[in-house]
Amino acid sequence: MSSQYFTFIFFILFFLFHFHSFESFPLTTSSRWIINDSGDRVKLACINWPGHLHVMIPEGLNKKPMKDIVNDIYNVMGFNCVRLTWATYMYTRYSNVTVSESLDRWNLSVVKEGVAKNNPEVLEMSVVEAQNVVVDEIGKGKMMVVLDNHVSLPEWCCGENDGNGFFGDEFFDPQEWVMGLVAVARRYNGNPSVVAMSIRNELRGPRQNMTTWYDYMQQGGAAIHHANPNILVIFSGLSYDTNLGFLKTQPITNNLDNKLVFESHWYSFGQPYDNWIHQTNEYCANVTKLFMDQSGFLLLHDSENRFPVFLSEFGLDQRGGNEMENRYFVCLLATVAEIDIDWGLWQLPGSYMLREGRVDTEDVYGMYDFMWDKVRNSTMVDRLRFIQTKIQNVNDGQCNQTSYVLYHPLSGQCVEASHLLLMTDCQHASHWTHERDGGLIQQTSTTHCLTTVKQGMAPVMSHQDDCSTPESFWNVVSSSKHHLASKDSEGNNLCLEVDPFTLEIVTNKCLCLDDDLRDVLKCDDNPQSQWLKLIPINKIDQ
Repeated sequence: MSSQYFTFIFFILFFLFHFHSFESFPLTTSSRWIINDSGDRVKLACINWPGHLHVMIPEGLNKKPMKDIVNDIYNVMGFNCVRLTWATYMYTRYSNVTVSESLDRWNLSVVKEGVAKNNPEVLEMSVVEAQNVVVDEIGKGKMMVVLDNHVSLPEWCCGENDGNGFFGDEFFDPQEWVMGLVAVARRYNGNPSVVAMSIRNELRGPRQNMTTWYDYMQQGGAAIHHANPNILVIFSGLSYDTNLGFLKTQPITNNLDNKLVFESHWYSFGQPYDNWIHQTNEYCANVTKLFMDQSGFLLLHDSENRFPVFLSEFGLDQRGGNEMENRYFVCLLATVAEIDIDWGLWQLPGSYMLREGRVDTEDVYGMYDFMWDKVRNSTMVDRLRFIQTKIQNVNDGQCNQTSYVLYHPLSGQCVEASHLLLMTDCQHASHWTHERDGGLIQQTSTTHCLTTVKQGMAPVMSHQDDCSTPESFWNVVSSSKHHLASKDSEGNNLCLEVDPFTLEIVTNKCLCLDDDLRDVLKCDDNPQSQWLKLIPINKIDQ
């Protein structure tokens, strides 16, 4: 048979394979949701995989075969998406530089040996080709890719005066930036792995202003959409991607044919340690309100212009020893679950080839350990599992929400009611109704309600005939709105609590609250064992 016939068959098989694997492609938006061409919600639950630093290839190719990395991301860590970062100059100035040449340029002989051992096929590829191979491998691994323009000059990000922060900075020429965006958009046009492009990470610095933001962000977005109309286009805000509040008064009017998404970041950087440790309820409430005021408002029903928001970066020291970051993270998880936002955890790498002058340097924010052998902290996988699922679907919930799960963000698990109350994976947890604050928490499809017995004892499931006493009425309390309280038979306020070690469910005196359930000014306890959140659901992946 002719070579043309085999070529034809190859392309037919390639097309069928990719269409089967990427039935969600291309994606569009509907109100606050990202949807596929069938109108079903597609949720981004991503891990950040940096590829924007000096060498200009994704980190870790010196430590592990890319196929194994991709397998770990999907099958071990549970992500369905990779936010893969890249630098403008990689496409506009260094597109023909090979991986070998890039490593030699920085005298990374040991790193080069690692790449030769684990991914030898990329050494003589250009850095652009190497990125493409990684993207294709991610696609074979059944995951989506968000390509994030992280910086212009390849280096670690981000500093207030690093020359990469805002349009017109030393390394941030707007026209060259647009050229880079167009080059990437064209390269991946038709590649079903790439579902979105984020057009710039963490705009910042003394030059930042709204007028320039509107001019260049819309120019960059339009250029991507013209070059590749299939992919989502993600706009970042100001002040290190924490501020989109200006859209309340001056919204973007061109949604790029329902392809426009906004992104935000949420870290604990610069926040006061004492507030997190001694005023955990109140401070969580404050930072959550700030996030919703500056970014999350775009998701809300009362927003005039609803758009998807992609929480594209958040993270913490995964060794677990930073108590302030631990409390921030639990606070964040409660909100991420409640509003069911699309998200991307920072980060995958346990080490960097070259970062800020240091070779093969460890990063404790990474899902991997230093050697990329295993997950650094296995509890992180458990804590992320619930928010990796679709909790809400595109019907927006309010008129369709019929049930809740009782979510404990500290453990990442939910409450199951059988003959006893147990903690379990949220996908297999009991569903509840709660028609009003101060009302019953009733297990769906039963006549049983959650009832307090007394301090230190497990609550019980009472029959409907016994659900009319104060012990069965539950209020959302504390400024964090993460405690659930009822009264015992003597009129004492008690809160649901999950022991962080045994996962035993009891009711106890409400931590960091006074007898009237108001936040105390200073508290030495960690109240997060008592944070149980009624999360509205109309869809959880099975």
